[in-house]
Amino acid sequence: MNYSVENTLTLNTQHYFDFDDLIAIFNQQFSQSHQTLLVKGGDEPIYLPLDEQHSHHRIIFARGFYASALHEISHWLVAGTARRQLEDFGYWYCPDGRDKAKQLEFEAVEVKPQAIEWALCLACGFNFNVSSDNLNGWQSDRFVFQDAVYQRLCELINGGFNTRTSRLISALQAFYNTEPLTISAIGYQSSSSLKQA
Repeated sequence: MNYSVENTLTLNTQHYFDFDDLIAIFNQQFSQSHQTLLVKGGDEPIYLPLDEQHSHHRIIFARGFYASALHEISHWLVAGTARRQLEDFGYWYCPDGRDKAKQLEFEAVEVKPQAIEWALCLACGFNFNVSSDNLNGWQSDRFVFQDAVYQRLCELINGGFNTRTSRLISALQAFYNTEPLTISAIGYQSSSSLKQA
């Protein structure tokens, strides 16, 4: 089942989504100001703070996947200064195969990063896919989770993003020539409104 969210802001047909472009945009914005680089990695994404061998913090995304890069960036944009000094921001990660309680806890933690990821996708014109990331475990109602992510996205659009997020959104919009983020342009219908129709 495809959970991709398409709308007028994600119909960007003028650009091929090359992860090298995303790396260049991110690194131009944050390599000096925040000593942070976006880096293509292997099978597993990870955030690594600077150390004796590396002069920059590194957001390492999986296998050159554009969507993985946006997802990992969103976690960095949520993390505060102290968390950005810790490997993987000091967060726990319970792998695929979570039971109901662990999955609901995972989704509660993921709402804000995925809302920011959705905003980044809109700024690029790239389709957003909500991720429950639990193929071998308890399956929640993915549409309910997507609705929660959308509600958080609306709150962020109305209330404002943090400085780093706003800066990256602006840079992505300039590169991909996309429109400003507005709730009306998203055109999303919640699962409850679809059930009523």
